[in-house]
Amino acid sequence: MREARTTDLLLLTLLGLIWGSSFFNIKIASYSYDPFTLALIRVVFASIPLFLLCKYKKIKIEAFSRNWKPYALIGLCNIAIPFTLIAIGTSKINSYLAAMLMSTTPMSGSILAHFFTKDEKITLYKSIGILIGFLAIIFLFFDRIIINKDNYVYALIVILGSTFYSIGGILTLRLKKKGNENVTTSTTFWSVIFLFPLSMIFEAPWQLNPSIDSTLSLLYLGVIATGVAWLIRFRILTVNGIVFQTQVAYLIPIFGVLFGYFLMDEVITWRVIISLIIIMLGIYIVKQNNKGKKK
Repeated sequence: MREARTTDLLLLTLLGLIWGSSFFNIKIASYSYDPFTLALIRVVFASIPLFLLCKYKKIKIEAFSRNWKPYALIGLCNIAIPFTLIAIGTSKINSYLAAMLMSTTPMSGSILAHFFTKDEKITLYKSIGILIGFLAIIFLFFDRIIINKDNYVYALIVILGSTFYSIGGILTLRLKKKGNENVTTSTTFWSVIFLFPLSMIFEAPWQLNPSIDSTLSLLYLGVIATGVAWLIRFRILTVNGIVFQTQVAYLIPIFGVLFGYFLMDEVITWRVIISLIIIMLGIYIVKQNNKGKKK
């Protein structure tokens, strides 16, 4: 893997910007679309560029091969469930708060990796980073302007969605030799299969009368924030490696807060700023420990 060049840094920043912008677009899309339908349309549009990429690069898609079960499980845990939970949670809380809560993924991932992997054990240094990050989230829950008795359950739902991303990440390690493009495309196909009947049975999307703003946000989520973002992620992983790619975790909550404040007129309190700084510190400590182990 090569050292990061200016182009690589720009792509990483672009990826953080795109993923950070997804939260206010989820908020807007949720005004007209129910969570299962929102997640379904998102993955349908995401699957198109992924499928075309595999065809262009002549990569075999193994979603429905004899070894289909791990792809189905990852599609459920890493895409269908978290996409739905995040849509449910973000509909009732500030979009930037969802971005901040989602930034706990590296920390919850470290806890799960300790128990379910052989070479990602929690060290004293890493445990300090995890503790700092979660203390920041607890501190945030004391901000009654942002999280109150009416929406705290939805904040917890977003954290649960973040945890499922971590679970999906652990499961994905079992397929690390199967190729990023194949795994992502195959699991996306399975997420469509899981979400389609749920949307049809529980939400009757054919009866919707969505606004233009919600529809545009949903199209953005599918094509740009999922499909195109995953293609950028593939490129970064291939050229610069996973350690460099995971640095995007620092950028997502920052962009999420900026978009929420400037585009959605969401209130930001002093507790939010302090929590954001502490979360970033926690992520930094966890990732520095991971980086040291991979050298």
